[in-house]
Amino acid sequence: MSDETAKAIRLLLVDDQNLFLESLKLVLTSLAPDFAIVGTALDGAEAIQALEKTEADIVLMDVYMPVMDGVAAVAIIAERFPKVDVIMLTTFEDDEYVTEALANGAKGYLLKNIAPQMLISAIRAVRSGSVLIAPDIATSLALHLRQKTNRPRGLSPTSLPDWFYDLSPKERKIVKLILRGLSNKEIAAEINVGEQTIRNYVSKIYDKLGVPDRKGVITLARDLPPFYPE
Repeated sequence: MSDETAKAIRLLLVDDQNLFLESLKLVLTSLAPDFAIVGTALDGAEAIQALEKTEADIVLMDVYMPVMDGVAAVAIIAERFPKVDVIMLTTFEDDEYVTEALANGAKGYLLKNIAPQMLISAIRAVRSGSVLIAPDIATSLALHLRQKTNRPRGLSPTSLPDWFYDLSPKERKIVKLILRGLSNKEIAAEINVGEQTIRNYVSKIYDKLGVPDRKGVITLARDLPPFYPE
């Protein structure tokens, strides 16, 4: 390892999209001469294998990946490589993933549409000991936590089932759209996200509700008040 690399902030980039990895590598090395990309990985398991062979200071990691997702990988990295800081860099805004990632040891949770210079500043800040959450995610997270501890005004405790309060605001909206009979593709168009993201949300809704399919969601949710809060 050269002296220059030893002094640089060493980054491991983790994402299941090769094109995104290459673009991120190009942006970071072009704009931040004090950064050194020491490796890339396509999932959480590969990231852990890479850290066993390569020294890194920061891991930039996506949330939803095959084999091992970012949230599970963070917990392992925090335990096995405590000097390595992990920043989640993702399009996935789900509040439950944010809280779980932070609880598992992530030092940041940022969206992929962040401006390059802001990302560079965030990496340096985390390396200096800060914990960073994208402002829009922080606002959503605060609302979500408040909703979990305070039931909506004007509704009696029996107005909504207990599982309702386990759903994030976006998951509640998706349940409402499922009740309207919309497909994943139609829901994606309705709330302006990718269809794969909706599939991820729907799968998580199934897990939270303990149902195997859309029919189970409809059976559980059809008696909800028509204007339940999101």
